Amino acid sequence: MSRRSERITLQARDSNTPEPTVRAPLRKRKSEPSKKKLQPSAKKQSYEIQKCWSEDGPSPCVLIETPHKELEPADPSSFKQYTFKNLFIKASPIPRLSWASSDDMWIKMLNKELKYVHDKGYLQRHPKLQPKMRAILLDWLLEVSEVYSLHRQTAYLAQDYFDRFMLTQQNVNKDYLQLIGISALFIASKIEEIYPPKIFEFAYVTDGACDVWDIQRTELHILKALDWNLCPETPISWLKLYAQVEAQRDGENFLVPQFSQETYIQITQLLDLCMMDISSLDYSYSVLAAAAFCHFSTFDVVHKVSGLTWESVAPCVRWMSPFMDTLRSEARPQLKNFPKVKADDRHNIQTHVAYLDLLRKAQERQVDSSDCQMSPVAVGPILTPPTGLKQRRTLPLHCLTCGPACWTASSEPVLFSGNFM
Repeated sequence: MSRRSERITLQARDSNTPEPTVRAPLRKRKSEPSKKKLQPSAKKQSYEIQKCWSEDGPSPCVLIETPHKELEPADPSSFKQYTFKNLFIKASPIPRLSWASSDDMWIKMLNKELKYVHDKGYLQRHPKLQPKMRAILLDWLLEVSEVYSLHRQTAYLAQDYFDRFMLTQQNVNKDYLQLIGISALFIASKIEEIYPPKIFEFAYVTDGACDVWDIQRTELHILKALDWNLCPETPISWLKLYAQVEAQRDGENFLVPQFSQETYIQITQLLDLCMMDISSLDYSYSVLAAAAFCHFSTFDVVHKVSGLTWESVAPCVRWMSPFMDTLRSEARPQLKNFPKVKADDRHNIQTHVAYLDLLRKAQERQVDSSDCQMSPVAVGPILTPPTGLKQRRTLPLHCLTCGPACWTASSEPVLFSGNFM
């Protein structure tokens, strides 16, 4: 049976104008019910869509991109209003590219700062959780990332997924934080890694606390809660852009890293330590990366590569100073060799040091310093994972309130209506 060849049209109709006369069809058609005319008082436009077909099948359609929904808390009044004073219209610091528009890339990166919402106020929705529990979990995830030679971007994606997921939940029990964290790392590894570890390997490092079924079910719950928005610009991606723009020379391939690997891993260690403090969520990821870069360079360079003003970066630079002072008292990080990792890619692999101990020292410096913003993390002894874990390749996570590694997930989590209990 042949079909009439027509076009898909979207026509705006003014309510005050009479309907156009329709020519008599060439072929006899079934009578259609008369459409109700719009009242003149309703001064809104209506649209008429005509479905049409070509002789060979459906005619091609034009897809129009629709705005993405931002992830917002259920009760915005209980959270801090996140302002973006650092976002502005300016020339892109990215050099001219032959394979893409540098302006388009820059605008897309800035737009992601508005799309992906993070706020430390999510702890208000979880009375049973404390900031130090998040620090212990992130420290463990960094250690797992080093064991499996995962990239830094993978670890930071997992951190972003965890924080944004917790923003959509309420009354989460501490017994399920490890399950949520390892599931977030599993998702991030599939996004970033070429050869991600298998799911049973992620279950193995929990030392029996989580099984494959738990991770699969939690993975689906996280994806639905995040509305499948899985590609934020993390502090690592911003830092790599800043470092590359600063080191870029004319005629060099922008995709080939030109910056110093030794300096880069020092800045990333500062970022790792700062991200474990929940107060880091007060700042956008681009500002965090710029503030860390500022501690290893001058602000003139930071302004050149980021376009940020001193007023937007200065609060984060001052907040980050105790963390930088703590790292200055430690030995400089060294590039590590990883199996099956090329020498020019070693700086991209996530590493782990005694971050919990460094975090405690940095928080003590914050207490002693009157110029720095106080961190809400309670100052006190924080338990570290047992020694010799990397040889065993099983990384049991310590209980968040007591000493032994008794954190288990024996009871199945109940997932419903935004609750993870």
